[in-house]
Amino acid sequence: ISSSLKGYDLPHEGVFPAFLFATLNYMIILFCNLTIIFTIVLNKSLHQPMHLFLVNLPINDLIGSSALFPHLIKEILTNSRRIQYSACIIQAFLIHIYAAGSVFILTAMAYDRYIAICYPLRYNTVMTNAHIMKIIILVWSSCVVLIAVLFILLLRLYRCRSEITHSYCDNPSLLTLVCEDTTINNIYGLFISATTQVIANGLVFYTYLRILIACFRSRQSDTKAKALQTCATHLFVFLLFECLGLFTIISYRLQNVSPHLRRFMGVSTLIFPPTLNPIIYGLKTKEIREKVLNFFKNKRVLCE
Repeated sequence: ISSSLKGYDLPHEGVFPAFLFATLNYMIILFCNLTIIFTIVLNKSLHQPMHLFLVNLPINDLIGSSALFPHLIKEILTNSRRIQYSACIIQAFLIHIYAAGSVFILTAMAYDRYIAICYPLRYNTVMTNAHIMKIIILVWSSCVVLIAVLFILLLRLYRCRSEITHSYCDNPSLLTLVCEDTTINNIYGLFISATTQVIANGLVFYTYLRILIACFRSRQSDTKAKALQTCATHLFVFLLFECLGLFTIISYRLQNVSPHLRRFMGVSTLIFPPTLNPIIYGLKTKEIREKVLNFFKNKRVLCE
């Protein structure tokens, strides 16, 4: 059984540019995120709390982008909007894991910066490898459990429609295919969205407020500048994802929102953060930037 996605109405002359853009974008995402992952994993000097949290972000970005781009590229090439229902469920599940993972990972990274800047003398005592692993396991297990329940509730319902009004599969669009009462699904979906947003936003804004206060109290100008730069980077990434994600969630509840704008914002959530995150963190994090540059310099020397 297959479903039909709304997709994008591309003119014949727009197929190749769209294919080229999607393919190049996906290749950039794969290259940049894998570079960050291998740089951190293969360099023992980077096995520090901040980097151990950071490595989860490109892994999560690869999950989200790989859920979207292969099917999007296939859709552009074949001009087919059909997708197997099982493939649609897998795509939706991975996209929701990516969305929840982004919020939880960025929150964990904010907590790490909070301890590092506000309690520097206690940092190594608090952020032990065991403590870091507990947080990382909690992040991923929370994502899997919350999203698994969401889809268990979805799969129990009978479907009588096949056309999805979105450009990719997700829980709200899959619910439009159902002919039974979806009240429980809607309540649970709104509950986990509201709960995660309140907890994550509350923790992030509280930690960064405390960090800002600590920075302005500090008499060391270089320490203050470095801390502010790191926090500004983290906060920019978090706010970018939150704005795109919240608009997508709210747009499903508003009937007068343009479907084209809804589709664009939804896809943007899966394109911009995975593209920008490794570039921002790779350029802004001195240790990672130096290791990456040294690696490519050594490769160049070997080739010569």
